[in-house]
Amino acid sequence: MRSGSSRHHHEIESVEELDGAVRRALASDRPHPLAGWQVQDVDLTGHEAELLSLDPHGALVLGSRMSDALATHLREGGALLFPSVPDVPFDPWRPHLYRPDELFAGLEQGYAATPDARVYAWSQRLHRGRVRDQLAMAIHDSSVDDALEERLRDRRVVGLMGGHAVDRTHPSYAAAARLAHALAAAGLTVATGGGPGAMEAANLGARLGDHDAAVLDEVLERLAQVPTYADDVTAWARCGLDAVEGLGDSGRSVGVPTWHYGHEPPNVFASEHAKYFRNAIREDVLLERCRAGIVYLPGAAGTVQEVFQAACANYYAAAEDVAPMVFVGEEHWTRTLPVWPLLQALARDRPMHDAVALVDDPSQVAGLLLG
Repeated sequence: MRSGSSRHHHEIESVEELDGAVRRALASDRPHPLAGWQVQDVDLTGHEAELLSLDPHGALVLGSRMSDALATHLREGGALLFPSVPDVPFDPWRPHLYRPDELFAGLEQGYAATPDARVYAWSQRLHRGRVRDQLAMAIHDSSVDDALEERLRDRRVVGLMGGHAVDRTHPSYAAAARLAHALAAAGLTVATGGGPGAMEAANLGARLGDHDAAVLDEVLERLAQVPTYADDVTAWARCGLDAVEGLGDSGRSVGVPTWHYGHEPPNVFASEHAKYFRNAIREDVLLERCRAGIVYLPGAAGTVQEVFQAACANYYAAAEDVAPMVFVGEEHWTRTLPVWPLLQALARDRPMHDAVALVDDPSQVAGLLLG
């Protein structure tokens, strides 16, 4: 978790970071050498002797593994300890985002055996009155929020929003992938809702941002073998993983999905997923991070909700804080779902007026966002 102090000196999220922090503490002449430490989900058992010799006053330890003796020493010495949460199928204190291979581990036994599916099944069985379970989910989402902030720090992030029902053979799927590919190739990080359909296409294109367009076209051809997740999630995910096997990942593809919509699996193409339990938190976080602009591909109710969440923020924002909003598909946004006329009315005489645009050709979007 973040503090006002710099991460280099205080946040410890791996054994490697712990190694360096312990060396510095042993060499320090400070009265409380662990003061300011924030240790998150790290195995401390390999450093017990050193830690038992140090004054822990002012340290914060979140869900880390240690002996009872070390826990007593830390607690009685003035450290604040938050223990692991038992009997939940996820790690509430996790310091990092989810990789697709982590969410889909065990796919060879079928999607139902994967951590992603098991966590969703647990959330569906959850008794809403169990405060412990509610607390575990809240801690998890806070941890993911912190990890996403670290992941996107100092990056220019553009969001691509769109419907989950677009299958891999539809022309709009390829168009979304090519748009994201162009944005990632220009150095932008592409963030989506992390699900299937247009979101999957965008994460795919961004993942391949360091490859030329011909590689993306080859992968799109492979994906056509399993067009949709609706019939068989296992085959859909397996086809996706096979299609990009051996290809380098740009690292500029981020998904922000939610177990609230757990019946829609996360896609396998995001470099990493910030997966949340609470959908309201997830949507707010996703829109907040996309300061380089948001592109709205044709979608339905979920996409429309995202449109007006962002529009509300832009409506009240100062001119320098307005994020561009680009809509793709004139027919969709003016007639099928006539969002565009209402948005124009809202934007009139506001700083956001010049930051909204409607295009019919996805290839026009990159020029608008990249200048």
